[in-house]
Amino acid sequence: MADTARRPPTATAAPPAGRRPAWQRPGSRERRAAVAGYTFLLPWFVGLFGITLFPMLYSLYLSFTDFDLLQEPQWVGLENYVRMLTDDPQYWNSVWATFLFAVVSVPLKLAVALGVALLLYRDRRGVGGYRALFYVPSLLGGSVAIAIVWQTLFGGQGAINEVLALVGIEGRSWITNPSTALGTLVLLAAWQFGAPMVIFLAGLKQIPAELFEAGALDGAGRFKQFWHITLPMLSPVLFFNLVLETIAGFQGFTAAFVISGGTGGPADSTLLYTLYLYLRGFGDFQMGYASAMAWAFLLVLGLITAVVFRSGSLWVHYADEGEH
Repeated sequence: MADTARRPPTATAAPPAGRRPAWQRPGSRERRAAVAGYTFLLPWFVGLFGITLFPMLYSLYLSFTDFDLLQEPQWVGLENYVRMLTDDPQYWNSVWATFLFAVVSVPLKLAVALGVALLLYRDRRGVGGYRALFYVPSLLGGSVAIAIVWQTLFGGQGAINEVLALVGIEGRSWITNPSTALGTLVLLAAWQFGAPMVIFLAGLKQIPAELFEAGALDGAGRFKQFWHITLPMLSPVLFFNLVLETIAGFQGFTAAFVISGGTGGPADSTLLYTLYLYLRGFGDFQMGYASAMAWAFLLVLGLITAVVFRSGSLWVHYADEGEH
């Protein structure tokens, strides 16, 4: 009995070296959950690597080659980039047309969207129908049909000239005149203001009514309320719309392609950057040069977006909950 009392209790055998205890190993349920999760993510991974990353990296390689889609790419180094910057005046025409289009169309589109949102954000009878009606052009944005309609409206025998003739103004073929052709594209872009308008409506709904009441009690009129209350409180939404519309503005293609007949004319006035890239790559089969243009465009657009983000710290106002 004494020996039995002195015997130490039996210890559980330690797991082999390098192997975790059973309670630390994931069970079959966790493994099945992980497998199911990765299975559902598999289409996204396939799309990311097969449709996005691999084509991007391949186009980066092609930008350093001479590739005509028919023969094997021939390595030429920086020749495409040097040619683009120093020996292609039509390239700079497209840069200027795109810059002018974006600089004019984006502020105009946002101003129209904000103005309409201010008219429609209060709940009135039938206001929902008007909101839907003004949003319809954005649903049709980028469509060939709308571009054809716009081409007809601003043609020499179009409805715009007929309206001008009623007030004694002689019209012209707006889309074939180098001084007005780009303006028709700007008007088309501004007309499709529905998407930023809806975002502005959501932002206006979030502004506390007490701020306007306090401003009215202090003697602030409509303009002062808009300038000192609406704009500061709406600045994050305005910033969001500005970023989205700036990126979209520099990527304009369909309207310029249809209205100009795929040439960017007259006199390269509607030769937007993406249209010129398309013409070089698929019209002239200079895919290496077009790839170089695409990467230059990506870098410049990224830089412009970074500048917009950097400027946000100067004018975007994020209200704290205590300010409400």
